[in-house]
Amino acid sequence: MIDFDRFRHIVGEAGRLALATWPGHGHALEVWDKNPGNPVSAADIAVDTYLKRELGALLPSAGWLSEETADDPARLGKSLCWLVDPIDGTRDFVRGRPGWAVSVALVSEGRPLIAALDAPARGELWFATAGQGATRNGLPLRASARATLAGARVPADALPRVDHDLVLVDKPNSIALRIAMVAADEADLLATLRWGYEWDIAAAGLIAREAGAAVSDAFGAPLAYNKRDPRAFGLLAAAPLIHAAAVDRLAERASRMA
Repeated sequence: MIDFDRFRHIVGEAGRLALATWPGHGHALEVWDKNPGNPVSAADIAVDTYLKRELGALLPSAGWLSEETADDPARLGKSLCWLVDPIDGTRDFVRGRPGWAVSVALVSEGRPLIAALDAPARGELWFATAGQGATRNGLPLRASARATLAGARVPADALPRVDHDLVLVDKPNSIALRIAMVAADEADLLATLRWGYEWDIAAAGLIAREAGAAVSDAFGAPLAYNKRDPRAFGLLAAAPLIHAAAVDRLAERASRMA
């Protein structure tokens, strides 16, 4: 159905295109706010344009849903759809920090089939195929086997007092990379309690799941993609043995905030 070598090449080229204008290498970059506190750069638009052209040529039958493209409801009539965040973690990107990635997933009937994250500033290229596992730089990934929630590693800047028994680890701005940390056994738990978009989580969610992590919305329900409203409330990626405990701990907060 798809040329995987070509897919990998396209994602890698998208990463190189972004890296060529990354301020972390001293490049000047045009940046503006889509709305207050939500920056976008010329690199986001250039990568989005490149991916739409190349992925469209790779699989003309697929629909398209991207953070930087106006939504076309024609995607809803497609059995296949590309979900793309051309630069996930734009805040880190525009500040010259490495915590950003190009995020691409192909979904079929609401479920991710293949996924890629390219984080060239970190030298990381992540891939997953449904039912065939996940890799980073070609090496297989295996999520944490942690069995107790207390002491779980969480990529965050700070934690509420009620979560004082958890352990902070480094937090890239890209939520996709934070989810991928769970896949790589560099974190045990990633949880959000806000409305987020499918393009933020589809690729990394498949990578985490294929590495053995449990992935759900904030209430523990399975995630579906290419919906009319392309949002989900919260994201929970966790070592499988602590997922239920994390859902229980977050249940009251999630109900209050949804």
